[in-house]
Amino acid sequence: MKWILFFVAAFAQSLATSDSGYDFYRLPTALRPQKYHLSILTHLDNPEDLHFEGTVKIIIEVLENTKNITLHSESLDIDESRTTLHQINGQKGENCINSTAVNAKHGYYILNTCQELIAGNIYELSLAFSAKLSTKLRGYYRISYMHPKDNQSRWISITQFEPTSARRAFPCFDEPALKASFVITLGYHKNYTGLSNMPVKETRPHETLPDYIWREFEESLMMSTYLVAYSVNDFAHITSTVENGPVFRTWARYNAIRQCRFAAKFGPKVLRFFEELYEIKFPLTKIDQIAVPDFEDAAMENWGLVVYKEHNLLYSFEESALSEWRVANSIAHELAHQWFGNLVTMNWWTDLWLNEGFATFVGTLGVDYIYPEWHYKDMMQLTNLLLIFKYDSLESSHPISTSIEDVAEIETHFDQITYCKGSAVLRIMHSFLGEESFTYGLKTYLNMYAYKNAESDNLWEMFTQAAHKIGVMPTNYEVKTIMDSWILQKGFPVINITRDYVTRTANLSQERFVLSTMYSDLKRKGCWWVPLSYTTQEDKDFNNTSPKVWLECDENGRSPPKTVKDLPGPDEWVIFNNQFSTLCIINYDTQNWNLLIKTLKTGDFESFHIMNRAQLINDVLYLAWIGERDYETALGLVEYLKREREYLPWKAADESLEKIKEFIHLTPYVTKFKSFINKLVTPIYESLNTTVGRNPNPDKLMLLLITLKWACYSGIEDCIEKALDAYRSWRSYPFADDFNPVPKNLRDIFYCTAIEHGNDEDWVFMWSRYQNSTQEVTQLRFLKALGCSRDENLLQGYLEQIFDPKKPFKMDKLYYAFVGLVSNQMGFESTRKFVLTNADLVYLHFQPLEIGADYLIDVLSFLSITQEEYNRFNQYQTGLVKYINDLPVEETLENLQVKLQFIERNSHQISEAIDKLI
Repeated sequence: MKWILFFVAAFAQSLATSDSGYDFYRLPTALRPQKYHLSILTHLDNPEDLHFEGTVKIIIEVLENTKNITLHSESLDIDESRTTLHQINGQKGENCINSTAVNAKHGYYILNTCQELIAGNIYELSLAFSAKLSTKLRGYYRISYMHPKDNQSRWISITQFEPTSARRAFPCFDEPALKASFVITLGYHKNYTGLSNMPVKETRPHETLPDYIWREFEESLMMSTYLVAYSVNDFAHITSTVENGPVFRTWARYNAIRQCRFAAKFGPKVLRFFEELYEIKFPLTKIDQIAVPDFEDAAMENWGLVVYKEHNLLYSFEESALSEWRVANSIAHELAHQWFGNLVTMNWWTDLWLNEGFATFVGTLGVDYIYPEWHYKDMMQLTNLLLIFKYDSLESSHPISTSIEDVAEIETHFDQITYCKGSAVLRIMHSFLGEESFTYGLKTYLNMYAYKNAESDNLWEMFTQAAHKIGVMPTNYEVKTIMDSWILQKGFPVINITRDYVTRTANLSQERFVLSTMYSDLKRKGCWWVPLSYTTQEDKDFNNTSPKVWLECDENGRSPPKTVKDLPGPDEWVIFNNQFSTLCIINYDTQNWNLLIKTLKTGDFESFHIMNRAQLINDVLYLAWIGERDYETALGLVEYLKREREYLPWKAADESLEKIKEFIHLTPYVTKFKSFINKLVTPIYESLNTTVGRNPNPDKLMLLLITLKWACYSGIEDCIEKALDAYRSWRSYPFADDFNPVPKNLRDIFYCTAIEHGNDEDWVFMWSRYQNSTQEVTQLRFLKALGCSRDENLLQGYLEQIFDPKKPFKMDKLYYAFVGLVSNQMGFESTRKFVLTNADLVYLHFQPLEIGADYLIDVLSFLSITQEEYNRFNQYQTGLVKYINDLPVEETLENLQVKLQFIERNSHQISEAIDKLI
């Protein structure tokens, strides 16, 4: 491909050298901060000079004699003429700083002292600093928005310190184990409001600046620097009523505050749920949650001042009902952190997974408790499992807990493995411990390590004690041994179950599941402590998730074979892993698969727990992908969905069928695949009411969306007509930008279907709506739908628009447009042809590569469909990574290899299986 000839420019990276010989990624252990007195004066008046200045007085305890103070500072101008150091305990005396040094590699600012600092003494270090308010959404940064009263830009400031950006806002000991208390004072113009972690202590006029004030906040509890937060803004707020609880306020732009009503109602409820779950009252007297227009992450759990990207806190009745679900999920996750993460904090970022995995797991419990009609717990737990199967089945995956030996590595661990797999393995533990032991161990842990730092081993010890005390786990088992097998190695197991129908036994064995067949058996080795529940056709006891059998690991990391006895006869099925409670794939012998399929297709399929119906679909399709089951068996099982009317099994099928759809449209078999989908989805389409109420339950709405998507894709005329009718009704309105009659919950599907089956005027109408829209979420929806066209001329013109060098698209918008294009057969072919013909133009569009490299890599990997192109892509990406070292090289190459393997092997097998089933 032409793009392999691109010249990759070298990027020079200059690092300041340190005068100190200390070059370790962790701070020295000689000092420990006790308290920070932090004053920040923020200037938002002049848009040409948005900056801040401040002082910090750090009370430091000396643990070991030392002649230097090493702390973190990055992108700050420190006025060394104002630096002071003096002892404040015992024989008080002045000290001084005789020299400073910088180690930019680790973000260190090193102060060499005139006299040795003596262990046991307490010192006060005072530093003055200043900096521009950042534009990079990290540290202390600025954001603008359009104010509705005068249609003018307004500036606000906000912090985002996790994981290592507090050092960009003030000099500090920026590691999670170095907890301290903070007394924060903010200075700003009186027309603004100042917020921080704690309640306001006092407000006073600024000494010299007219119309400026100082606002001092109460001293905080002991906390890590990454949880410190403050903001200067002109936002409005809603105060919620919390009986015998903290003051609870929700903040947003003046013209968006009405969209905070759901968040203001839900937040206090879920906070109270966590108080009861942990049996520890929220330890602050106030909590604020604030929606900001631009935030790098979804949200941040700062103690007492939780920050959200607007999309994750605002909810309007004009939006899809799923937005309400998204906001609830976001709030529950962040408020769960107020205890697990804030009250008790990880010692180092190696245990980030425990913070995020735990908040993900218990957050689902909170939403499920408040809205039981949503069936939220099962929905989110299945969603997490499906994401893990997608990412952790790759050899390029990583363990949940890995050694972090460079600050730059920390950011890469905020991924699906950390959040979703972290949650899933905690769910495994919850299942084998039971509710009583789990809750008891958790409460003991939080009380023992409150306001301190801990490691995962500390939590495992509490759970082991609880399990042995209550008697739910053998006394020779340790939670640490079990959980280490899940967090210290990547991947998950496939459990092979072979029944002997004469002796009524089953042999159980395990191996790692790897999606790509390019890896040898050696790569598939691994051993997990696997708790397995099971039920039989006679018992049908799916509610008991306690393990009836354990697959164990010996000292050599091997799993001894296990035999299960007293199983039913040859005409009755067995199902392992009740409610999909353990993260694994189950592979039965052929006869047991046939018994299960028979029940699903002709028997009482609803006697299977809904999570197990989803599990069977997921497992058999993954096994077919790697050749462990044939597609006649897999699609034969999936065919039972003609009878299914519940969301979760359809969700499991949707994930795998989407992957097949993504690849099969590159083959001659796409028409047969559509015929199979048509046969599968027609019964449920005909049974569902395609109109939804104002606030449908999420599971019902999601089922409708899946049904409509596949119905329109597979060519059901009624679905296509409904989409076109709704879309053209919108076209007929004279003020189409002000009113849209297309059902808000169905817009993604109806837009794409209308563009695919519509005419030139339909396409031009949507392009106009995109150009007129000012809402980013709406713009992205339009861009993705515009790529659904089957008109080659329209697609060619669209590609010229999005790659127009005179009007360059922002990266995220370009990427959305690109995904829409390559997701259908005609769009893929047009895009591939355009990129090959205009390679230089496409390449230049992704400059600078420091920002655009990830997007460019995705574009090129999407368009590679032969082994020769794979080899060229490999060479290109390997060259690029020399200059941009955080590219996901291994994962991208492996995903591409999986695609090529599918096209070569699986697509023909699917075609043959469909011939037999239709």
